[in-house]
Amino acid sequence: MKKSALQKVRADYQPKLPKTLQGSVKLKMGAPTESVANQDEIKALFPHTYGLPVVEFEHDDNPVRVEEPFNVGIILSGGQAPGGHNVVSGIFDGLKKLNKENRLYGFLMGPAGFINHQYMELTAGIIKDYRNTGGFDIIGSGRTKLENPDQFDSGLKILKELNIKALVIIGGDDSNTNAAVLAEYYKNIGADIQVIGVPKTIDGDLKNEWIETSFGFDTACKVYSEVIGNIQRDCNSAKKYYHFIKLMGRSASHIALECALETQPNICLISEEVLAKKMTLDNIVNYICYVISERAKMGWNFGTVLIPEGLIEFIPSMKDLIAELNDVIEANQAELDLLTPDEKLEKIQGLLSPANAELYASLPKGIALQLSLERDSHGNVQVSLIETESLLSEMVAKRLNEMAEAGEYSGKFAAQHHFFGYEGRCADPTNFDADYTYSLGYNAAMLINSGVTGYMSSVRNLTEPSDKWIAGGIPITMMMNMERRKGEMKPVIQKALVNLNGRPYLKYASMRETLALNTLYQYPGPIQYFGPAEICDRPSMTLLLEHGKEI
Repeated sequence: MKKSALQKVRADYQPKLPKTLQGSVKLKMGAPTESVANQDEIKALFPHTYGLPVVEFEHDDNPVRVEEPFNVGIILSGGQAPGGHNVVSGIFDGLKKLNKENRLYGFLMGPAGFINHQYMELTAGIIKDYRNTGGFDIIGSGRTKLENPDQFDSGLKILKELNIKALVIIGGDDSNTNAAVLAEYYKNIGADIQVIGVPKTIDGDLKNEWIETSFGFDTACKVYSEVIGNIQRDCNSAKKYYHFIKLMGRSASHIALECALETQPNICLISEEVLAKKMTLDNIVNYICYVISERAKMGWNFGTVLIPEGLIEFIPSMKDLIAELNDVIEANQAELDLLTPDEKLEKIQGLLSPANAELYASLPKGIALQLSLERDSHGNVQVSLIETESLLSEMVAKRLNEMAEAGEYSGKFAAQHHFFGYEGRCADPTNFDADYTYSLGYNAAMLINSGVTGYMSSVRNLTEPSDKWIAGGIPITMMMNMERRKGEMKPVIQKALVNLNGRPYLKYASMRETLALNTLYQYPGPIQYFGPAEICDRPSMTLLLEHGKEI
């Protein structure tokens, strides 16, 4: 594989480990835990893995040598996130540190490879080419859900055939929920298989006291912030466009908020705030028009608007519409597939309740059709396919025309649209993510050696230098609650939304009016890998603020 100049140098970077993982380790057990909600229901569903203690590693002065070699399997599950390859590298190095005869197997293209027995052994030569690189291409990823005993039993066959004692699932909240279910199942049937999860998602919605951030969030936000900064420089140079920029983040606005802190746009919409204030689509459009009209009075007919990918589902009236659409489309999918677009719109409108039918009919045709697309594997609307940025700019243009006719606006409005998603998912990880993911992987190997199952690898104290990071694990059931999925109540890891009382949001909210009515753009520039630690190793602004640090 031919490498770029940066890849060649970057391959030599040695990720930093917490001091506690640099030698022999032993587990320190904490107090028993309980789930974040629905304790009785979660306990009943996970009788063997519920209530386990939080564990933490500490230095072992009297280590016991690992005499018997063991094998480990890994799955990269769900969407890509920067640093996945370093998780794999960390697991590999941790296993080899324990015993050079230990072996690592990767299941190809996600959970499907586990079920269908498609795998490869990951050797030192293979790992070498992927250290400190972005992507999941070392073994590929996939979104097959692990949810039924037939799948678990099929996977168990290949685990036994390869003499694998532990499976590591590297994924987001749904993937780690699957890890918890799998750990419980194997425990219940007496299979001697450990299951360990690793917290991955650029969306940043998999976190709590023990999982301070999910890996990939730092890198993705810095990639997006660089490009937003570039657009803002162009915007301030040409002074003739409003750039509507949609950013990944279906269920939470962490990415949009972090990018707003990094770049200081004129407007950043926060989905959680929209829901809390019960804002309508009209409220949002009116706010954007207010900012545009006020800037026009100063002769500024340009600006930037950041929009979370999942915004539309947080608008209460749209949320109600989408919920009913989910049921209507699932019940009538076969019939709807045979209709023309116009017939489909008419049919769906006729099946909706009067209030939702009226709202559905008021939407631009293109957006209505996008809302009516086939649902994803969880039964949810595919929000990444909904051009929310176009919906808002179209409605803003219409409202500004009405304001101009009433003599309330005399500026010029022209829009440009952007969606930043895939651009950040496979970037080479920042030093922070390279160190963090390597530590998570190495830590996962130590958890396996300690004999635990149903745990998520946890590395915290992340705003301190890496040698002061704290390594250990938390029971996955501790993060779970019950939610409705496809009409049924299911145990899932509770998503971490933007906290409207938290320091990251309050920091942005304190600047919002000033940023809206001035041009105070920041230009973060590209990710820096070489140079002063305060630039190259700096965590996200969100993480710094959440830990009481200044930015």
